[in-house]
Amino acid sequence: MAEVNIALIGYKFMGKAHSNAFRQVRRFFPGKLVPRLKVICGRDRAGLKAAAQQFGWEEIETDWEKVVRRKDIDIVDVSTPGHLHHSMVLAAARAKKHIICEKPLGNTLKEAREMLAAVKRAGVLHMLMFNYRRIPAIAYARKLMRSGKLGKIYHWHGAYLQDWIMDPEFPLVWRLDKKFAGTGALGDIGAHAIDFAQYLNGNITEVIGHSTTFIKRRPVATRQGRLKAKGGPEKGKVTVDDDTNFLARFRNGSVGVFESSRFCGGRRNYNTFQVYGSKGSLAFNLERLNELEIYNSEEPAGEQGFKTVSVTEAVHPYVGNWWPPGHIIGYEHTFVHAVKDFLDCLDKGRMPRPNFEDGIQNQAVLDAVERSAASRRWTEVTV
Repeated sequence: MAEVNIALIGYKFMGKAHSNAFRQVRRFFPGKLVPRLKVICGRDRAGLKAAAQQFGWEEIETDWEKVVRRKDIDIVDVSTPGHLHHSMVLAAARAKKHIICEKPLGNTLKEAREMLAAVKRAGVLHMLMFNYRRIPAIAYARKLMRSGKLGKIYHWHGAYLQDWIMDPEFPLVWRLDKKFAGTGALGDIGAHAIDFAQYLNGNITEVIGHSTTFIKRRPVATRQGRLKAKGGPEKGKVTVDDDTNFLARFRNGSVGVFESSRFCGGRRNYNTFQVYGSKGSLAFNLERLNELEIYNSEEPAGEQGFKTVSVTEAVHPYVGNWWPPGHIIGYEHTFVHAVKDFLDCLDKGRMPRPNFEDGIQNQAVLDAVERSAASRRWTEVTV
Protein backbone atom coordinates (compact mmCIF):
# COMPACT_ATOMS: atom_id res chain seq x y z
CA MET A 1 0.00 0.00 0.00
CA ALA A 2 1.14 3.55 -0.74
CA GLU A 3 0.28 6.69 1.19
CA VAL A 4 -1.14 9.81 -0.43
CA ASN A 5 -0.84 13.07 1.52
CA ILE A 6 -4.03 15.08 1.98
CA ALA A 7 -4.37 18.83 2.55
CA LEU A 8 -7.85 19.85 3.67
CA ILE A 9 -8.82 23.53 3.44
CA GLY A 10 -11.76 24.14 5.77
CA TYR A 11 -12.40 22.55 9.15
CA LYS A 12 -16.01 23.24 10.14
CA PHE A 13 -19.15 21.44 8.86
CA MET A 14 -17.77 20.02 5.61
CA GLY A 15 -14.28 19.84 7.08
CA LYS A 16 -15.58 17.45 9.73
CA ALA A 17 -17.40 15.31 7.17
CA HIS A 18 -14.35 15.09 4.91
CA SER A 19 -11.93 14.47 7.80
CA ASN A 20 -14.03 11.58 9.05
CA ALA A 21 -14.19 10.11 5.53
CA PHE A 22 -10.41 10.13 5.11
CA ARG A 23 -9.98 8.48 8.51
CA GLN A 24 -12.60 5.77 7.95
CA VAL A 25 -12.27 4.84 4.30
CA ARG A 26 -9.55 2.18 4.54
CA ARG A 27 -11.01 0.69 7.70
CA PHE A 28 -13.97 -0.50 5.64
CA PHE A 29 -12.88 -0.33 1.97
CA PRO A 30 -9.42 -1.86 1.45
CA GLY A 31 -7.35 -0.37 -1.36
CA LYS A 32 -3.83 0.33 -2.57
CA LEU A 33 -3.77 4.05 -1.74
CA VAL A 34 -4.04 5.06 1.90
CA PRO A 35 -4.86 8.69 2.75
CA ARG A 36 -2.49 10.37 5.21
CA LEU A 37 -4.04 13.32 7.00
CA LYS A 38 -1.07 15.62 6.51
CA VAL A 39 -2.32 19.18 7.03
CA ILE A 40 -5.61 20.96 7.76
CA CYS A 41 -5.94 24.64 6.91
CA GLY A 42 -8.22 27.47 8.07
CA ARG A 43 -8.22 31.01 9.45
CA ASP A 44 -8.69 30.31 13.15
CA ARG A 45 -5.67 28.68 14.77
CA ALA A 46 -7.54 27.59 17.91
CA GLY A 47 -10.29 25.99 15.84
CA LEU A 48 -7.71 24.27 13.66
CA LYS A 49 -5.90 22.82 16.67
CA ALA A 50 -9.15 21.39 17.99
CA ALA A 51 -10.04 19.89 14.59
CA ALA A 52 -6.55 18.42 14.14
CA GLN A 53 -6.70 16.81 17.57
CA GLN A 54 -10.21 15.47 17.02
CA PHE A 55 -9.56 13.87 13.63
CA GLY A 56 -5.82 13.16 13.69
CA TRP A 57 -4.37 15.72 11.29
CA GLU A 58 -0.59 15.93 11.63
CA GLU A 59 -0.21 19.66 11.04
CA ILE A 60 -2.22 22.87 10.95
CA GLU A 61 -1.74 25.90 8.69
CA THR A 62 -3.49 29.26 8.32
CA ASP A 63 -2.02 30.14 4.89
CA TRP A 64 -3.85 28.15 2.21
CA GLU A 65 -1.55 29.38 -0.57
CA LYS A 66 1.43 27.91 1.26
CA VAL A 67 -0.44 24.62 1.64
CA VAL A 68 -1.23 24.15 -2.06
CA ARG A 69 2.40 24.87 -3.02
CA ARG A 70 3.82 22.21 -0.70
CA LYS A 71 5.66 19.51 -2.63
CA ASP A 72 4.64 16.79 -0.16
CA ILE A 73 0.90 17.26 -0.82
CA ASP A 74 -0.80 14.96 -3.35
CA ILE A 75 -4.48 15.89 -2.94
CA VAL A 76 -6.01 19.27 -2.08
CA ASP A 77 -9.55 19.12 -0.69
CA VAL A 78 -11.39 22.46 -0.92
CA SER A 79 -14.18 22.52 1.70
CA THR A 80 -14.61 26.27 2.08
CA PRO A 81 -17.44 28.75 1.36
CA GLY A 82 -18.19 29.10 -2.35
CA HIS A 83 -16.45 32.43 -2.97
CA LEU A 84 -13.07 30.80 -2.18
CA HIS A 85 -13.39 27.77 -4.47
CA HIS A 86 -12.25 29.55 -7.62
CA SER A 87 -8.93 30.94 -6.37
CA MET A 88 -8.06 27.83 -4.38
CA VAL A 89 -8.78 25.41 -7.22
CA LEU A 90 -6.82 27.50 -9.72
CA ALA A 91 -3.82 27.61 -7.37
CA ALA A 92 -4.01 23.88 -6.65
CA ALA A 93 -4.21 23.12 -10.38
CA ARG A 94 -1.14 25.27 -11.06
CA ALA A 95 0.66 23.26 -8.39
CA LYS A 96 -0.38 20.02 -10.16
CA LYS A 97 -2.39 18.71 -7.22
CA HIS A 98 -5.34 16.36 -7.58
CA ILE A 99 -8.44 18.16 -6.34
CA ILE A 100 -11.63 17.43 -4.43
CA CYS A 101 -14.00 20.40 -4.24
CA GLU A 102 -17.26 20.98 -2.43
CA LYS A 103 -20.39 21.94 -4.36
CA PRO A 104 -21.42 24.00 -6.19
CA LEU A 105 -18.18 24.26 -8.17
CA GLY A 106 -18.06 28.07 -8.28
CA ASN A 107 -20.22 31.04 -7.41
CA THR A 108 -20.81 31.74 -11.10
CA LEU A 109 -20.79 29.80 -14.36
CA LYS A 110 -17.81 31.88 -15.51
CA GLU A 111 -15.82 30.82 -12.45
CA ALA A 112 -16.76 27.19 -12.97
CA ARG A 113 -15.62 27.27 -16.61
CA GLU A 114 -12.27 28.73 -15.57
CA MET A 115 -11.84 26.04 -12.92
CA LEU A 116 -12.52 23.27 -15.42
CA ALA A 117 -10.07 24.79 -17.89
CA ALA A 118 -7.42 24.97 -15.15
CA VAL A 119 -7.62 21.31 -14.14
CA LYS A 120 -7.64 20.23 -17.78
CA ARG A 121 -4.47 22.21 -18.44
CA ALA A 122 -2.85 20.73 -15.37
CA GLY A 123 -3.86 17.17 -16.25
CA VAL A 124 -4.92 16.41 -12.67
CA LEU A 125 -7.84 14.36 -11.37
CA HIS A 126 -10.77 16.35 -10.05
CA MET A 127 -13.94 15.42 -8.20
CA LEU A 128 -16.93 17.48 -7.09
CA MET A 129 -18.35 16.43 -3.73
CA PHE A 130 -21.96 15.70 -4.59
CA ASN A 131 -21.85 13.09 -1.84
CA TYR A 132 -25.53 12.13 -2.09
CA ARG A 133 -24.79 10.21 -5.27
CA ARG A 134 -23.03 7.71 -2.98
CA ILE A 135 -26.14 6.82 -1.00
CA PRO A 136 -26.72 3.11 -1.75
CA ALA A 137 -30.40 3.78 -2.51
CA ILE A 138 -29.43 6.40 -5.11
CA ALA A 139 -26.82 4.18 -6.74
CA TYR A 140 -29.44 1.41 -6.84
CA ALA A 141 -32.05 3.78 -8.31
CA ARG A 142 -29.61 4.65 -11.10
CA LYS A 143 -29.10 0.96 -11.80
CA LEU A 144 -32.86 0.42 -12.03
CA MET A 145 -33.36 3.37 -14.33
CA ARG A 146 -30.42 2.41 -16.55
CA SER A 147 -31.86 -1.10 -16.89
CA GLY A 148 -35.13 0.30 -18.30
CA LYS A 149 -37.14 -0.86 -15.29
CA LEU A 150 -39.19 2.38 -15.34
CA GLY A 151 -39.62 2.48 -19.11
CA LYS A 152 -39.88 5.86 -20.78
CA ILE A 153 -39.55 8.64 -18.21
CA TYR A 154 -42.34 11.22 -18.15
CA HIS A 155 -42.10 13.22 -14.91
CA TRP A 156 -39.43 14.25 -12.40
CA HIS A 157 -40.41 15.97 -9.14
CA GLY A 158 -37.48 17.17 -7.04
CA ALA A 159 -37.40 19.21 -3.84
CA TYR A 160 -34.85 20.10 -1.19
CA LEU A 161 -36.49 21.73 1.81
CA GLN A 162 -35.06 22.96 5.12
CA ASP A 163 -36.21 25.33 7.87
CA TRP A 164 -33.10 26.60 9.66
CA ILE A 165 -33.41 30.32 8.80
CA MET A 166 -37.13 30.86 9.42
CA ASP A 167 -36.53 32.88 12.60
CA PRO A 168 -36.40 36.61 11.61
CA GLU A 169 -33.74 37.10 14.31
CA PHE A 170 -31.42 34.51 12.77
CA PRO A 171 -28.23 36.47 11.95
CA LEU A 172 -26.89 37.51 8.56
CA VAL A 173 -24.44 34.63 8.08
CA TRP A 174 -22.27 34.23 4.97
CA ARG A 175 -24.80 31.92 3.29
CA LEU A 176 -27.20 34.89 3.11
CA ASP A 177 -24.70 37.18 1.35
CA LYS A 178 -24.46 36.83 -2.44
CA LYS A 179 -20.80 37.83 -2.67
CA PHE A 180 -19.87 34.87 -0.47
CA ALA A 181 -22.55 32.31 -1.33
CA GLY A 182 -23.37 33.08 -4.98
CA THR A 183 -27.02 32.18 -4.43
CA GLY A 184 -29.16 31.20 -1.46
CA ALA A 185 -31.36 28.13 -1.32
CA LEU A 186 -30.87 27.58 -5.06
CA GLY A 187 -27.11 26.95 -4.96
CA ASP A 188 -26.87 25.68 -1.41
CA ILE A 189 -29.45 22.90 -1.55
CA GLY A 190 -31.10 23.23 -4.96
CA ALA A 191 -27.79 22.20 -6.53
CA HIS A 192 -28.20 18.79 -4.87
CA ALA A 193 -31.73 18.39 -6.21
CA ILE A 194 -30.47 19.26 -9.69
CA ASP A 195 -27.61 16.80 -9.37
CA PHE A 196 -29.98 13.98 -8.43
CA ALA A 197 -32.06 14.75 -11.50
CA GLN A 198 -29.19 14.97 -13.96
CA TYR A 199 -27.40 11.94 -12.49
CA LEU A 200 -30.49 9.75 -12.73
CA ASN A 201 -32.56 11.25 -15.56
CA GLY A 202 -30.10 13.07 -17.83
CA ASN A 203 -29.36 16.70 -18.57
CA ILE A 204 -31.80 19.56 -18.15
CA THR A 205 -32.06 21.70 -21.29
CA GLU A 206 -34.49 24.51 -20.46
CA VAL A 207 -35.99 26.10 -17.33
CA ILE A 208 -38.41 28.73 -16.13
CA GLY A 209 -38.20 29.81 -12.51
CA HIS A 210 -38.88 32.36 -9.82
CA SER A 211 -37.13 33.26 -6.57
CA THR A 212 -38.34 34.83 -3.34
CA THR A 213 -36.61 36.40 -0.35
CA PHE A 214 -39.06 36.31 2.55
CA ILE A 215 -36.96 38.09 5.18
CA LYS A 216 -35.04 40.90 3.53
CA ARG A 217 -33.07 42.26 6.51
CA ARG A 218 -31.42 40.36 9.38
CA PRO A 219 -29.31 41.16 12.44
CA VAL A 220 -25.62 41.68 11.66
CA ALA A 221 -23.34 39.59 13.84
CA THR A 222 -19.60 39.27 14.38
CA ARG A 223 -17.62 36.62 16.24
CA GLN A 224 -18.01 38.73 19.37
CA GLY A 225 -21.81 39.01 19.07
CA ARG A 226 -24.45 41.09 17.31
CA LEU A 227 -23.68 44.64 16.27
CA LYS A 228 -25.74 47.14 18.21
CA ALA A 229 -27.70 50.01 16.73
CA LYS A 230 -30.09 52.48 18.29
CA GLY A 231 -33.32 50.66 19.05
CA GLY A 232 -31.90 47.14 18.69
CA PRO A 233 -29.48 45.01 16.66
CA GLU A 234 -28.06 46.50 13.48
CA LYS A 235 -29.73 44.96 10.41
CA GLY A 236 -28.13 44.07 7.10
CA LYS A 237 -29.63 43.22 3.72
CA VAL A 238 -30.17 39.61 2.66
CA THR A 239 -28.95 39.42 -0.93
CA VAL A 240 -29.86 35.83 -1.85
CA ASP A 241 -33.03 33.80 -2.36
CA ASP A 242 -34.84 32.08 0.50
CA ASP A 243 -36.88 29.96 -1.92
CA THR A 244 -36.52 29.15 -5.62
CA ASN A 245 -38.90 27.09 -7.76
CA PHE A 246 -38.56 26.15 -11.40
CA LEU A 247 -40.00 23.99 -14.16
CA ALA A 248 -37.62 22.08 -16.40
CA ARG A 249 -37.40 20.17 -19.64
CA PHE A 250 -34.96 17.27 -19.95
CA ARG A 251 -33.05 16.10 -23.01
CA ASN A 252 -34.89 12.75 -22.87
CA GLY A 253 -38.25 14.52 -23.35
CA SER A 254 -39.42 14.29 -19.73
CA VAL A 255 -40.50 17.30 -17.70
CA GLY A 256 -39.57 18.37 -14.18
CA VAL A 257 -40.74 20.41 -11.21
CA PHE A 258 -38.17 21.64 -8.63
CA GLU A 259 -38.27 23.51 -5.36
CA SER A 260 -35.49 24.55 -2.98
CA SER A 261 -36.41 26.39 0.18
CA ARG A 262 -35.02 27.05 3.65
CA PHE A 263 -38.46 28.19 4.90
CA CYS A 264 -40.35 24.91 5.25
CA GLY A 265 -41.12 24.36 8.92
CA GLY A 266 -40.40 20.84 10.15
CA ARG A 267 -38.27 19.95 7.12
CA ARG A 268 -34.77 19.57 8.50
CA ASN A 269 -33.07 18.03 5.47
CA TYR A 270 -35.84 16.95 3.13
CA ASN A 271 -34.07 16.15 -0.15
CA THR A 272 -36.58 14.17 -2.17
CA PHE A 273 -37.45 13.08 -5.67
CA GLN A 274 -40.22 11.21 -7.43
CA VAL A 275 -39.72 9.90 -10.96
CA TYR A 276 -42.55 8.48 -13.04
CA GLY A 277 -42.13 6.34 -16.14
CA SER A 278 -44.24 4.24 -18.50
CA LYS A 279 -43.50 1.02 -16.58
CA GLY A 280 -42.88 2.18 -13.05
CA SER A 281 -41.95 4.86 -10.58
CA LEU A 282 -39.39 5.60 -7.84
CA ALA A 283 -39.49 7.86 -4.80
CA PHE A 284 -36.73 8.80 -2.34
CA ASN A 285 -36.41 10.94 0.80
CA LEU A 286 -32.98 11.76 2.24
CA GLU A 287 -34.43 11.79 5.75
CA ARG A 288 -35.04 8.05 5.22
CA LEU A 289 -31.93 7.45 3.18
CA ASN A 290 -31.85 3.66 3.55
CA GLU A 291 -35.19 3.29 1.78
CA LEU A 292 -36.35 3.47 -1.82
CA GLU A 293 -40.01 3.37 -2.85
CA ILE A 294 -40.59 1.35 -6.01
CA TYR A 295 -43.73 0.93 -8.11
CA ASN A 296 -43.98 -1.62 -10.93
CA SER A 297 -47.00 -1.15 -13.22
CA GLU A 298 -46.46 -4.61 -14.74
CA GLU A 299 -47.32 -6.45 -11.52
CA PRO A 300 -50.67 -8.29 -11.52
CA ALA A 301 -53.83 -6.26 -10.98
CA GLY A 302 -54.67 -6.13 -7.31
CA GLU A 303 -50.98 -6.26 -6.29
CA GLN A 304 -49.87 -2.93 -7.69
CA GLY A 305 -48.71 -0.07 -5.52
CA PHE A 306 -45.53 1.40 -4.10
CA LYS A 307 -43.43 -0.93 -1.99
CA THR A 308 -40.66 0.28 0.31
CA VAL A 309 -37.35 -1.48 -0.23
CA SER A 310 -34.75 -1.39 2.53
CA VAL A 311 -31.51 -0.79 0.61
CA THR A 312 -29.31 -2.52 3.18
CA GLU A 313 -28.46 -5.82 1.49
CA ALA A 314 -24.95 -6.85 0.45
CA VAL A 315 -26.12 -6.86 -3.18
CA HIS A 316 -26.75 -3.12 -3.00
CA PRO A 317 -23.92 -0.68 -3.87
CA TYR A 318 -21.36 -0.05 -1.06
CA VAL A 319 -23.45 -1.84 1.59
CA GLY A 320 -21.49 -5.11 1.70
CA ASN A 321 -18.48 -3.37 3.27
CA TRP A 322 -20.46 -2.12 6.26
CA TRP A 323 -22.90 -4.09 8.43
CA PRO A 324 -25.19 -7.15 8.12
CA PRO A 325 -28.51 -6.78 6.24
CA GLY A 326 -30.99 -4.42 7.86
CA HIS A 327 -28.32 -2.46 9.75
CA ILE A 328 -28.68 1.06 8.41
CA ILE A 329 -25.98 3.56 7.52
CA GLY A 330 -26.09 7.36 7.71
CA TYR A 331 -25.08 10.73 6.31
CA GLU A 332 -21.35 10.42 7.08
CA HIS A 333 -21.05 7.20 5.08
CA THR A 334 -21.77 9.00 1.81
CA PHE A 335 -18.51 10.94 2.18
CA VAL A 336 -16.60 7.72 2.92
CA HIS A 337 -17.99 6.24 -0.30
CA ALA A 338 -16.98 9.35 -2.27
CA VAL A 339 -13.41 9.27 -0.93
CA LYS A 340 -13.24 5.53 -1.62
CA ASP A 341 -14.24 6.08 -5.25
CA PHE A 342 -11.79 8.97 -5.63
CA LEU A 343 -8.87 6.92 -4.31
CA ASP A 344 -9.80 3.98 -6.54
CA CYS A 345 -9.81 6.31 -9.56
CA LEU A 346 -6.47 7.79 -8.56
CA ASP A 347 -5.01 4.29 -8.28
CA LYS A 348 -6.30 3.35 -11.74
CA GLY A 349 -5.56 6.73 -13.38
CA ARG A 350 -9.24 7.20 -14.22
CA MET A 351 -11.25 10.40 -13.89
CA PRO A 352 -13.79 10.20 -11.03
CA ARG A 353 -17.44 11.22 -11.25
CA PRO A 354 -18.94 13.63 -10.59
CA ASN A 355 -16.06 15.78 -11.73
CA PHE A 356 -15.79 19.39 -12.82
CA GLU A 357 -17.50 18.56 -16.12
CA ASP A 358 -20.56 17.54 -14.11
CA GLY A 359 -20.08 20.67 -12.01
CA ILE A 360 -20.29 22.83 -15.13
CA GLN A 361 -23.54 21.13 -16.14
CA ASN A 362 -24.99 21.74 -12.68
CA GLN A 363 -23.76 25.33 -12.60
CA ALA A 364 -25.28 25.96 -16.03
CA VAL A 365 -28.71 24.98 -14.68
CA LEU A 366 -28.25 27.25 -11.64
CA ASP A 367 -27.26 30.07 -13.98
CA ALA A 368 -30.23 29.49 -16.28
CA VAL A 369 -32.66 29.44 -13.33
CA GLU A 370 -31.26 32.74 -12.05
CA ARG A 371 -31.55 34.32 -15.49
CA SER A 372 -35.06 32.97 -15.92
CA ALA A 373 -36.16 34.29 -12.53
CA ALA A 374 -34.92 37.73 -13.56
CA SER A 375 -36.52 37.68 -17.03
CA ARG A 376 -39.61 35.62 -16.11
CA ARG A 377 -39.16 33.59 -19.31
CA TRP A 378 -38.15 30.10 -20.40
CA THR A 379 -34.36 30.08 -20.54
CA GLU A 380 -32.01 27.64 -22.29
CA VAL A 381 -29.33 25.88 -20.24
CA THR A 382 -26.05 26.88 -21.87
CA VAL A 383 -22.91 25.00 -20.84
